[in-house]
Amino acid sequence: MSFHEALDLILREDHRYHKDAYACVRDALESALKHRKKSAKEVQRHVSAAELLEAFQHHALKEFGPMTVAVLDYWGIKSTDDIGSVVFNLINAGILGKTDEDTQDAFRNGFDFQEVFVKPYLPLPRKLDNSVSESVNPLL
Repeated sequence: MSFHEALDLILREDHRYHKDAYACVRDALESALKHRKKSAKEVQRHVSAAELLEAFQHHALKEFGPMTVAVLDYWGIKSTDDIGSVVFNLINAGILGKTDEDTQDAFRNGFDFQEVFVKPYLPLPRKLDNSVSESVNPLL
């Protein structure tokens, strides 16, 4: 069964996530595998939840930048728990494999979306110099 055929079956059963959420998780998984291949001589196909979450962060930020939270929210992805649900829907459809150690709980509270996807784009706090603020204050 192809990815798209499996995705059609998944979406008939579970309407929580947009089809693009599944493609994003698949792309993040492929990115994790490529990164591992570049950094290690050992070729292991299994990616842990922590590795996948890290790859997902990098992939989403690279693709969507400051709009990441808005895009993921539109797709139904509001936390790392949702990423885990997408992964396990793909596992249950036979698209991804798993080991006995793999659990959906491994995705729980993996990282904070605001911290990872919003905070890097917030302006740095600036401290106003009192002499400057006094000179521009029209009430003085």
